[in-house]
Amino acid sequence: MSLAGEGAVAIWHDIAPEGRENFYAWHGQEHMPERVGIPGFLRGRRYAAIDADLEFFNLYEALSVEVLKGLDYTVRVNAPTPWTLDAVRHFRSVARSICRVAHSAGPAQGGLIATLRYDVPEAKAAEHKAALLRQLIPDLLARPGVAGVHLLTADAEASGVATAEQKARGVANAVPSWVLLLEGWGDEAAFVELAKTELGAGKLDAIGGQGPYSLGLYRHQITRTKTAWSAD
Repeated sequence: MSLAGEGAVAIWHDIAPEGRENFYAWHGQEHMPERVGIPGFLRGRRYAAIDADLEFFNLYEALSVEVLKGLDYTVRVNAPTPWTLDAVRHFRSVARSICRVAHSAGPAQGGLIATLRYDVPEAKAAEHKAALLRQLIPDLLARPGVAGVHLLTADAEASGVATAEQKARGVANAVPSWVLLLEGWGDEAAFVELAKTELGAGKLDAIGGQGPYSLGLYRHQITRTKTAWSAD
């Protein structure tokens, strides 16, 4: 299934053990409903690691990247709730990008997802994207059990803004420049093997990608769709 819009917030992070129970309660009961209630936000998803450097992956889909740079979202991330302040102080090793959806295709939403964070030299960006669209992405979509393939590119300026929420976490965000998402619906072992083979450094290097490459394999935990908007 294609992503729900043309903008996305992609977030990876760890959680300190003492904040884990509170994180789950806050994220599912307050944070995700709050985010998808913002005008232009359409869907939020959270995944937990099967095999990844960072334990959680969160994806918020929006109508456009302009929504993610707009006043409603900016006000929200700069006015964290008391529960948010309590929860995010337990975040560790955060990577976060505000992204444009450069390409999105597939017949379904999968319960498994592979995320590949990497870079592309600016001079090779157009060539790299063309190679992805010409061969790698169509080849992946043709594989059994693949639900979707999505390419995200970071808006570096928007991603680099230090918000009140980011300051409350107490750790600086890494900002992945390019993100490739592979969704699957089959057995975990087969999906992990596929992702590690097809999204390996050698294949990406050959079409203009640049490491370090951070490949994470995740299983789905929760999806929240559109909720009523509240500015409170």
